[in-house]
Amino acid sequence: MLDPVAGSLERYMDLLAARQKLVASNIANAETPGYRTVDIDFESEFRSLVEGGQPRVVEVAGLEVNHDGNNVSLDREARMLAENGLRFDVAETLLKSQVQSVREAISGGGGG
Repeated sequence: MLDPVAGSLERYMDLLAARQKLVASNIANAETPGYRTVDIDFESEFRSLVEGGQPRVVEVAGLEVNHDGNNVSLDREARMLAENGLRFDVAETLLKSQVQSVREAISGGGGG
């Protein structure tokens, strides 16, 4: 591990990957009668993940339920995909910056 920040970024990206899978599953089941939308309570799960836990999947409350018992909102899931992608891109950029800093320190490119 590079340092605690890089380790946290790595765990954050793992959490984002888990969320991406859930959103994809929600979209895939948009027409499945009785399917209930699931997600991750992102803030509390990130705290737990930093401490070494695994993400806990929960049913999303407050969504409109269709006549067949399904509550997947494709608008919500599309928004979640976009938000998750942006978060992942930011985390990836920060992690690359950490790696670059370590490379520069190793090669003596710090200029000091």
